[in-house]
Amino acid sequence: MTYSDYTLTSPLSDLDHASAPLLAITIVWHPDHARIGEQFVGGSGSDTIELNRYAPLFMRPGAEGLPLGHGGISRQPLRLARDAHDTIAVTLPASPMVVEVGGRIVKDAVHFSATQIAEGQIVCLGRAVVLCLHWMHRLPRLNPVPGLQGVGSASIGVRDQLRMVAPSGMPVLLLGETGTGKEIAARAIHALSSRAGAPLVAVNMAALGEPLAAAALFGAEQGAYPGAPAPREGLFAQADAATLFLDEIGNAPAAVQPMLLRVLEGGDYRPVGAAHDRRSTARLIAASDQDLDAAAFNQALLHRLEGFVIRMPPLRTRREDIGVLIVDLLAQQGARAELPAALVAELATHDWPGNVRQLAHVLQRAVLMLGQGVVPTLADLVRTEGRPAQDTPAPAPRGEAAVPRRRPSALSHQDVLGAMAAHHWNILAAAQALGISRPSLYKLLEDHPTIRRAETIPEPEIAEAMQACAGDVERCAAQLKTPAEALRRRWRLLRPG
Repeated sequence: MTYSDYTLTSPLSDLDHASAPLLAITIVWHPDHARIGEQFVGGSGSDTIELNRYAPLFMRPGAEGLPLGHGGISRQPLRLARDAHDTIAVTLPASPMVVEVGGRIVKDAVHFSATQIAEGQIVCLGRAVVLCLHWMHRLPRLNPVPGLQGVGSASIGVRDQLRMVAPSGMPVLLLGETGTGKEIAARAIHALSSRAGAPLVAVNMAALGEPLAAAALFGAEQGAYPGAPAPREGLFAQADAATLFLDEIGNAPAAVQPMLLRVLEGGDYRPVGAAHDRRSTARLIAASDQDLDAAAFNQALLHRLEGFVIRMPPLRTRREDIGVLIVDLLAQQGARAELPAALVAELATHDWPGNVRQLAHVLQRAVLMLGQGVVPTLADLVRTEGRPAQDTPAPAPRGEAAVPRRRPSALSHQDVLGAMAAHHWNILAAAQALGISRPSLYKLLEDHPTIRRAETIPEPEIAEAMQACAGDVERCAAQLKTPAEALRRRWRLLRPG
């Protein structure tokens, strides 16, 4: 078997029934943003993938493949070996390239179980390119759906289902955690259907109070209830020949659930206070983040809503999509920001209880901070259980002991200087080695008598040092005794383009 058997142009497109999934490497972040989302899809057997600056080729469906190409990637290969139990052994290259797994620098081989690969493993090479190792159960293919970005199997599968059910007219139930994009999926179904020219009428069922829920949905005659001086048109009438989206259907008041069942079964409903039935041809899409089987929910109604069920995957199960989501969300926000690879790697390893909606809000905060010259960490942007995430140390990769947490006040100036020098003047790596948070290390750097802030170093001195170091930022940072990432940003400002 050769890798060419599983290229993106292969006629094989759906591997759901294959005995083993394919090992994929997705570019989550790259200095050339056009490369984000490109993939290399390997084999399903016991193969070894050699990854370096020039191989393998990463591509999008229907496009030519390119190697990673970045100068920070070693020419010597990093090897990914898969055994018969689907364990992946990562062997480091014989080069000084920094390899980080899950946000921690690794010095020795790392092993991932099949379950860990299924969760998505984030690898950062040369502090510039972020990759995700994951399984693919189908080959990448071009099946765009408005508003739904993603390159992994789960995203491809959801888009296939949306495209399949949209023309049918049958009711659809969208299930998934908060922030997974259920409303976006509902709008996509409407846009891909024959009703696209009509409006999508949406209502949050949790916002309908028990007394007036029936009137809001089905309308009411004049005087049907106090405060109804005129007839009221309900949502089912507004959505006639169109699409009605009932969000948070699990919170539908109990009194209206049998009425919803009736209109779903035959299209008939009766406005409050009316003497005769009316009909609606509205196509119904419902969504919920609840377990409707376990909830106090009308089970007959649930069975009718389940004409076609689509489960929206949580973000933690599709880490390979983080990069393309970041690019899309920043574009939606009209933001132009150069996120550090270290921050993207942190974003990709986070579990995102609020899913894509939470990621969008975090990116807004990150852009604001970057605009003020502050490089944020995940701990600056996300709070967990009411506490800053920085209070909890990140888990170490399998086979690597976690560094004990230390009090910043217990560290000497020499401890800080030694850690920065030993880790190529990279703040995140030095903070991990010292057992403190990145924000804590920032404070120690500000008070250090020897370490300099990049923005205070005269331009001629930086230019002279960069020339002496042949443009190697890490060597230049060591010479100037300043953090490498800050120096890189300063140099870009001094030498744009």
